[in-house]
Amino acid sequence: MYQKLLKPLLDKLLATLLLVVLFPVLAVITLFLLVFNNAKIFFIQQRPGLQGKPFELLKFRTMAELLNEEGELLPDNLRISGFGRFLRRTSLDELPQLINVLKGDMSFVGPRPLLMEYLPLYSGTQAQRHNVRPGITGLAQIKGRNLLSWDEKFRYDLDYVQNISFMLDLKIILLTFVSVIIGRGVDQAKGITMEKFKLE
Repeated sequence: MYQKLLKPLLDKLLATLLLVVLFPVLAVITLFLLVFNNAKIFFIQQRPGLQGKPFELLKFRTMAELLNEEGELLPDNLRISGFGRFLRRTSLDELPQLINVLKGDMSFVGPRPLLMEYLPLYSGTQAQRHNVRPGITGLAQIKGRNLLSWDEKFRYDLDYVQNISFMLDLKIILLTFVSVIIGRGVDQAKGITMEKFKLE
């Protein structure tokens, strides 16, 4: 009942409300990126959603597309701007995903949508993370985010899928605000973003 009917309805109502309330914040961030990021506002990337179905994930762009002499992207820490660090530190770069929630691609709470290239690498158990819609935040995010190992992330994802409930979602949302305020787990110890998932 909750997962199939109430949760999608609450997601869309809350997304609509937040898009209206946060419109000034969205407008200011957009203006800053227009001026200081060469008019490159959004990062758009295909990600797997419910049952692995692809969708276009939206985020505010935090990194420049700087290349080395071989035409390869420079390391994350050389491409991220000061304003980009601020957006990531405060998780404001995730705000455009409210549109993904409104469209039904995502939920407020669920396993984070990873890369399409990971799909064939998952075990049968790991693939169960796609039995629910991906979320803006999730159990792994409040447990350590990018500081967690891949095994830990998948374990938390599966725990969420198996125990999804309104009270669990509410707890995750409240603890997400705490994590955002203290900036816990935003960057991995070895770099700005999480190392890619690989078969061992």
